[in-house]
Amino acid sequence: MSISTVTTLPQKAGEVKQLGQLVGSSLSLVCAQIINAHNGLVVIVTDDMQQTTRIHEELKQFSSIPSLLFPDWETLPYDSFSPHQDIISERLACLFQLTHIQKGALILPINTLLQKVCPRNYFSEQVFIMKTGQKMSRDNLRMQLENAGYRAVSQVMEHGEYATRGSLFDLYPMGSTLPFRIDFFDDEIETIRTFDVETQRTITEVDAIELLPAHEFPFDKNAIELFRKNWRDNFEVRLDQESIYQQVSKHILPTGIEYWQPLFFC
Repeated sequence: MSISTVTTLPQKAGEVKQLGQLVGSSLSLVCAQIINAHNGLVVIVTDDMQQTTRIHEELKQFSSIPSLLFPDWETLPYDSFSPHQDIISERLACLFQLTHIQKGALILPINTLLQKVCPRNYFSEQVFIMKTGQKMSRDNLRMQLENAGYRAVSQVMEHGEYATRGSLFDLYPMGSTLPFRIDFFDDEIETIRTFDVETQRTITEVDAIELLPAHEFPFDKNAIELFRKNWRDNFEVRLDQESIYQQVSKHILPTGIEYWQPLFFC
């Protein structure tokens, strides 16, 4: 397959071009050629998550332009299980990067493409940055984290958790590869360091943290009221305490709530 293949790309809306008999890694090679030639974002839709992962890894060999992998939840629709925290973290990181990317590729399976996701402005409203030297009380930080969906624990082990010990504030932001240990001096952030979850030993010092929300939907008072309204407009309200409507009304996130996240938005 020659590089001239990319000259056959569609030039206007509604025009369709088909390429066949792409064996082995030739599909990824052609995708890389298209990504290099197109001045914008290329969306690659695959059959399943296995093919998505394979193309994402192969593209690294054929193109220096970064590609984003948007993972599937790996749960059944309306199942009573929530995706693993690492998957939610990867999805949030991908969605956030999409708000900034100018050129590259988004790779995702077809069933993931069919799911509704949060609107673009969700991240501009929910993301906040912490820097060394910044004035911020630990009480206010806890409140911000809880409003963003983070969970208070005794020891941070996975994404979306935080813990406090004296002047130390441990935090594992969504989308981050490592957790952070924030050392406060009164109400001022003195240092921010990454640390190892297993050994709890600090690794390197950083200047700032970009904090993503813990979920792909808001869960504050306004969002809960909007969820309740949207539910009543579309479904019957059940009175039993274990129903999704009643749990959300009590500020409890039931497992599997991710499939109902469109109800948290207008």
